Amino acid sequence: LQSNTVNGPFPNVLLYQPESLFESYEFVLVGRSRISGRAAQQIRVISKDKSRFGLNLWLDQESGLVLKMNLVNLEGQPLEQIQVTAIEITEKPNAFFARIEQAMLPDILVMRSPTETPVRWHLNYLPKGMYVAKQDVHRLPMTGELVDYILISDGLVNVSIYLQPLANAKASQDLIGRHESNTILTRQMGDVSATVVGKIPAVTADAILKSIQFVQ
Repeated sequence: LQSNTVNGPFPNVLLYQPESLFESYEFVLVGRSRISGRAAQQIRVISKDKSRFGLNLWLDQESGLVLKMNLVNLEGQPLEQIQVTAIEITEKPNAFFARIEQAMLPDILVMRSPTETPVRWHLNYLPKGMYVAKQDVHRLPMTGELVDYILISDGLVNVSIYLQPLANAKASQDLIGRHESNTILTRQMGDVSATVVGKIPAVTADAILKSIQFVQ
């Protein structure tokens, strides 16, 4: 795939555009410690409107690279942890990459441009700093069913919203659950079943779903 971002364990925005998060989060310097044998600066990232979970980051003192990241709930309890176990920083790329021949690489996969679809839903509530990043109609990979899809993001957190006719939905009642650090909330809205999935508190997921309005 050709892309201008890397879909890795650490959010891309932390590396390239951390200042874009200042509207939504407070950054608090905590102290220094050692992670994987390297000096690190700890920074606490706190949602200004308390609508999202917080982060504890440990940045390499020399390079600024993220060495450790803890996702914590509103009470400060850990939900998820990612940590670098070994790191080597060099001035030039490792010689290994120069030995990779183009013939060894797979062909670049060209994605078909998405077709424009009319906007049928509007969100009357978005957490501070979040925006609608994508809105379309696509098929669910597991069932093949068509759903209206909305992706909202602040660059640090992505939240997916799925809407489909109640007759096609697997769940016929309001449901709330958690898969790892993701909140999953399904709510009936007339003859539509709406589901929100994301690393956000359940109260935020509920507020987002309640704000959805059908556009005539």
